[in-house]
Amino acid sequence: MLTRVPASPAPPLVLVTGDEDLLVGRAVREVLDAARARDPEVEIVDRAAAELTEADVVDLGATSMFGGGRAVVVRGVQDLGEELRDALLAYLSHPLDDVILVLVHSGAVKNRKLADAMKAAGARVIPAAKITRPRDRHDFVVAEVRRLGGRISDGAVRTLLDAVGGDLRELAAVCDQLVADTEGGLLDEAAVARFHRGRAEASGFAVADAIIGGDLPQALTLLRQAMEGGTAAVLISSAVAGGLRDLARVSSAGPGTKWDLARALGMPDWKVEKAQRSARAWSDPGLGLALRASATADAGVKGASVDAGYALEKLLREVAAARSFPRDRAHRGGRP
Repeated sequence: MLTRVPASPAPPLVLVTGDEDLLVGRAVREVLDAARARDPEVEIVDRAAAELTEADVVDLGATSMFGGGRAVVVRGVQDLGEELRDALLAYLSHPLDDVILVLVHSGAVKNRKLADAMKAAGARVIPAAKITRPRDRHDFVVAEVRRLGGRISDGAVRTLLDAVGGDLRELAAVCDQLVADTEGGLLDEAAVARFHRGRAEASGFAVADAIIGGDLPQALTLLRQAMEGGTAAVLISSAVAGGLRDLARVSSAGPGTKWDLARALGMPDWKVEKAQRSARAWSDPGLGLALRASATADAGVKGASVDAGYALEKLLREVAAARSFPRDRAHRGGRP
């Protein structure tokens, strides 16, 4: 989870570690806001690793001609070449008081030496790793609503995650709108359902639920509504793929209560229960065919297909056919 940076004073060394775009962006923005609060005329230099030059590093260690403060942000430092990395390491041995240096490292092994040197120099470390565990997404929503001045029930969190999915930017945007709509009051399941009634019915997740449940006409209708409403094709493809993967994980886990499987698989119990209900209608070979169709469609919506809409419609038809694939044909490797 993101540790919020106080508005003032701005720390001289900051290490943002992780690759979750929303959290990285917030961390950098809050540090720069703190720098501006201290000095409205602060000079800000913001570079990606590929844009950083030797001149930038030389300027970093030089006293400003105009006497003002500076904030230097270098993103993706895991991708820096050795010379620039070593130059930054040299700067860390003698940092300047009037410079705020923010390094963003993905957490990869490459150039970990630079991240370690920042920590050794006393940098403030702000974690911004991708949120992948269901419980962490739950906690993110709760913290986000609280940050915006509202409150949310556990049931509403589950409803929201089911409707929106795991994309943090979309979750944050929906939380912001919900808190604004309820004027900081308690968000319950009914409030979330009202907000999403129009949009969630035409979301990628609704398309996924319909097609995994075997309702091809409904899935095609929802697909058209979603695309006409501006839902990105890649989000729809991702939702279908995610639903199929959940189905495969639960199916392969064998028998067990939803709570036991939820603990073993790291999934919410309500999602396990939903997958268990769906799995009764699927054969293992049919699920394998659907997953392969999903991978093909994912490549299609990312550029391999001329028409993303056609790629998605083809995906839905192939998933529907795969759902009816009989169990006794597993050994043949044939298609339905």
